[in-house]
Order: sequence, then C-alpha cells, then structure tokens
Amino acid sequence: MANYTVEAIRTVALVGHGDSGKTSLTEALLHRSGTIANMGSLERGDTVCDFDPLEREYRHSLASALAHCSHAGAELNLIDTPGYPDFIGQSIAALAAVETALVVVNAQNGIELTTRRMMALAAERGLCRILVVNKIDAERVDLPSLLANLRETFGKEVLPLNLPAENASRIVDCFFNPAGDADFSSVTEAHQALVDQVVEVDEELMARYLEQGEISPAELHEPFERALREGHLIPLCFTSARTGAGIPELLDVLAQLAPNPNEGNPPLFLKGTGEQAKAFRAVPDPQRHVLAHVFKVVIDPFVGKLGIFRVHQGTLLRDMQLFVGDGRKPFKLGHLLRLQGKRHEEVTRLIPGDFGALTKVDEVEFDAVLHDSHDEDEINLKPLDFPSPMQGLAIEAKRRGDEQRIAEVLNRIQAEDPCVKLDYLPSTQETVLRGMGELHLRYLLDRITGTYKLDVETRPPRVPYREAITRPADGHSRHKKQTGGAGQFGEVFLRVEPLPRGAGFVFADEVKGGVIPSQFIPSVEKGVRSVLACGPLAGLPVEDLKVTVYDGKHHPVDSKDIAFQSAGRKAMLDALRAAGEMVLEPVVSIEISAPEARLGDITTDLISRRGQVTGTESLSQGMALIHGQVPLAELEGYAGRLKAITAGHGAYSMLLSHYSAAPQDVQQKLAGAYKAVQEED
Repeated sequence: MANYTVEAIRTVALVGHGDSGKTSLTEALLHRSGTIANMGSLERGDTVCDFDPLEREYRHSLASALAHCSHAGAELNLIDTPGYPDFIGQSIAALAAVETALVVVNAQNGIELTTRRMMALAAERGLCRILVVNKIDAERVDLPSLLANLRETFGKEVLPLNLPAENASRIVDCFFNPAGDADFSSVTEAHQALVDQVVEVDEELMARYLEQGEISPAELHEPFERALREGHLIPLCFTSARTGAGIPELLDVLAQLAPNPNEGNPPLFLKGTGEQAKAFRAVPDPQRHVLAHVFKVVIDPFVGKLGIFRVHQGTLLRDMQLFVGDGRKPFKLGHLLRLQGKRHEEVTRLIPGDFGALTKVDEVEFDAVLHDSHDEDEINLKPLDFPSPMQGLAIEAKRRGDEQRIAEVLNRIQAEDPCVKLDYLPSTQETVLRGMGELHLRYLLDRITGTYKLDVETRPPRVPYREAITRPADGHSRHKKQTGGAGQFGEVFLRVEPLPRGAGFVFADEVKGGVIPSQFIPSVEKGVRSVLACGPLAGLPVEDLKVTVYDGKHHPVDSKDIAFQSAGRKAMLDALRAAGEMVLEPVVSIEISAPEARLGDITTDLISRRGQVTGTESLSQGMALIHGQVPLAELEGYAGRLKAITAGHGAYSMLLSHYSAAPQDVQQKLAGAYKAVQEED
C-alpha cells in the first residue's frame, strides 16, 4: 500500500439526481487515472460501482459504493451514490464521510429534485460543494442557459472553473489560465470572476490585488480553500463521461483544488448524552486516539456483516484493538479492508481521510463510532437528518414456519438502510416494512425474494395514525395482590399533559418524601411506556404527551418491580381515558416534477385529496416543480394517477411534515374498528 499522507487525501461524494451520470463519471475518473484498464458501462452491467445484480437489472444505482484512485500525487477516495429520491438515505449517509460534495447535473435535464436537495444538505453539513455539469455532448443542450439557471438558483457564488471548447469536445481551464477560447462566455472574464470572488475572503490579499492587478494561482490556494469552506465559492466544471471531455480537468481540480482532511470543515462530534453533550471537532492527526465513523453497513448472506467507515482521527493498524461505541469489550482488528467496488483489498493501516471496512463484528451498526480508548466513550457524530419513510407494505411469510427467518431478514435490511423502518401494529398484528417510495419498496422485496430466497405476501398497510390527548388529566392505580406468601403492592398517582406536535414523550419524576422509592421510578416508567404502543381509543401509538408521577405509596416488604409496573400501566390508562384522546394523521410534504402544461390538473387532483399547493417553480425543458402538503391516507394509488395525468412524465417524492387531527369520520371509524376487535377478543 502506498505510503501517502493525510495532506494527499481527497474525500468526495458524487451526488445528484438519477440519470445525471454519477456512476459513469466515477468510471471515467478511474479509467483516466489508470486505475482500471477499460471503462465499464451501465448497459453491459460491468461498472466498478454498480456491481449488485439488481443494479444491473434496474440499470441505475441502488446503494452507495466506494472506489479510489491516484492522480498527480493525490489519493482520491470516491463515493458513488444513487440519485433517485427513493434512495436518498444512501446519499445523506455518504455526506458524513467526505469533505467535498460533487453535485452532478444532467446537462439535458438541468436542475432536478435531488440536485436542490443535495446542494442544501451539503451546505447544512458544511461541505465544500463543486457542481459538475455532465453529458455536455448530448443533443438539445443549452449550456449558457443552464449556467445562468444554476447561478440564479444557487447564487452568484456559482462560477465556472472551466468552459467547453470546440463544440464541447474539450474543456479549457479558467482558473490557472487567464485567457483562451471557449464555446460560449469568455475564459478571461471567467478567470477574472474567480479571482475576484476568491480574494474577497482575505482582506490583505484583496488589498494587494487591487494595487497590483494580478495574483498568481499559487497565492490563491489557501483563500480558494477558505472560500470553498465558507460557501463563498461554488466552482462549476463541465464534463462528458461518455467522450472523456473534461475528465482530465476534473481530476486536476480534485487533486489541486479540492480540500484535504486538514483543509475541509471537520464534522461535529458530541461527547456525552442529552443536554449534557459537549460538541467538539475531530482532529485529522494520525498520532491521536482513533475516531472512525461507520456510515454504511452491508449484510451479505454469505460474507456476513461489513461495516464501512471513515477514519477521522488517529491511525488504524491491523491487529489493533478497538471499541464500538460505549462497548466495554474490545475486538481485534484481524482484517483491515479497503473497498474498490465489490473488491476487498487488505491493507495494514488507514489514516485520517481513509475509508475502510471490517467484517464479522456483530456489534458494528450504522452510525457507530469506533475508537481505541475509553476516553472516547459516549462519543457520537452529530446526527444526520434522515427523512422518515412513509410508504409501507404489510408483509408476512407465505409459508408457515418461515416467520422467524423473515423476521431476521427484515432486521438485516433495516440495519443496512437508515431510511427503512419496521413497524409492528398490535391492533392489526401487522408487520409493516416502510420505505421512501414504491421503487424503494420494490427493491427491498426483490432483495427478500431474490437474495434471501423467501416467499412473502404483501398488502397495503394501515396508515400510520397516532393518538394524542387533548387536555391534562390525572390517573391513579393501586396494585395489591396477596397469595399466601410475599405479596405485591404499589400505588401510583400521575398526571398527563399534551405537548406540541412532534415533541414525542417526556417522563418526569416529582415524587416527594420517598413515598415511591427511587429504585421503583423506572418500574413506573416501564409500565407507563407499555401503554404508549397501543392507546385505548383506537389501539394506536400515543405520542406528544408528558407524564408526571407526583405521588404514591409503597410497602416495605411487598413493594417490588412488577407491582409498580402494573400500577404505572393502570394509572396511565386511567389518565388517558380522562384526557380526551384523538386520532392524528400523518401529513406529508410532496414535491412533484411535471410538465408545466399539467399544473392545473395536478393542482385540482391534490385539492381533491385534501391537499394544498404551497408553491411552484419553473424548471428547464418546460418542466415545473410543485410543492404541496397532503394527508398520507389520500395518496394511495397516487403514482398511477400522476402517471396518467402527465403521460408518464411526472415524478414525485414525499417527506413526513407533521401530524394533525384526522377528520371526525376517520376517528370514529378507527375507534369503532378497534372496539370491535376488543369485543371479539
């Protein structure tokens, strides 16, 4: 393994909308750098990063994949991510592992849903952003208009770092070259704009620039990095992965101008839990204690669990001992791996900025922190903000006896993807697999049936309604049981209060004088929480409430854990019945891209579904982006309806916005159905 330093490393995530050419661009970078002899293609299914059989079948990326190459003394660590909104969780997770987000734009389609989302998410994480306009050789491409649109959408900070020349067959640099010929715009003007923008972050340099009139590119390196870090500059590059135009120039940009781990904005870590947690930044120093973050988990039926991580601090060596999170027992790093697509390369060390992988460590989970000292216990990376998976399928084994196996497979799938969730609904005894959309769920089912060879039955699940209370109320229960020997005794008084929507659940202890001994308060809380999964109104999860235990009684002999669990549960039920429960329904924010000519039909259809349009934007190529909100219950079959309205040219994505009170008829229907089930039981 090459003995490179931290300063030589560049970490880059290729993100952007589906069909922008991220996988082909990664393939072109690997080929041009000499890492692979021949370029693969999506059509042949032989690219380095799309190696999963389902990716070859779908002909687009379904999961993030790692690759690396060397160029001009720099070691480039690349993450190729999927672009379709259904798989955005993989892209968001990749942002936690890199200094630079390479946001790839399809020159034909222009700015799309995921383009906007990834630009915003990368900015929130403090990443350096570089826009890459790919497929510049395609037909019906208007690059000057696209450049103007990108600057209008993302700000004047967007400036071309290079420009197409000779009918987009080659690319001319605008940063190091002060003059040259281009297909449009002016190399001289582009160079001037870049220098003007960069020197603004350094007052001393700016004063010298105004006095001398010219600054050498070598003097601009540090302010260039600072401008990237601060979002004061968003460079724009042009490429064609198909013809190779712009690929050498992009490699040069990454090697010479992209930040190394010392130059980027380091990620924020938290030490401690809750409100007491203190924020700190990892230091990319190979000599310090190890800190590495697991940003991806793969569970292969044959190989087992693979934990993929980014080293943020310290040096990992083969055979060293590491801890996972707050685990007290270390494990030995028997095999230290580096990934090149599906290929595992064994290495002896990894330094800050490197991506690595380890196998067969059961304790490793997504978002875990690996470290080599108990000084790093209770350390976590600042949480990533993943969208809530709202689309679901009730799933069960087709054959009797497969129940345990399907439960294991579903748990594996959930462990791999932060945007997959499993819900069990006690009221209907349904196990619901939730994902980001129909394509996401189809892929998950293909994995279950294809990879794991399991036959399953699916059906539309119940909408994930919730219960909430409308007013404060008190509850009381005395649990007393005498059966000859030692008895059971516990008495609990508690109060419930509604909280704002989205606040979740809060448990408070205001017991005075030891009337309930402190060792039994967790027992009361356990009893209270047992009610939250299945509320008394409609058998739905209860949320957005505060429960305060304020009084009770105990017996010096008969009081025990089970007694206060039972008393806590019954007191909670007593309070909820008096607190005026209601049913909440999920409302999602929806984004729809569709032809502008169909805006009226789409708006009318959304209104008929109790939805509302909150805004519209014009996109390129006669397309528009519609923002709205609509109850999730009204979106059943919406994919087919949108396809019919737009003749197949529409697409949508949705994210949970909030919960609000369901219509009265819906509340009565759900409550009646639950009551009927209880009476049958």
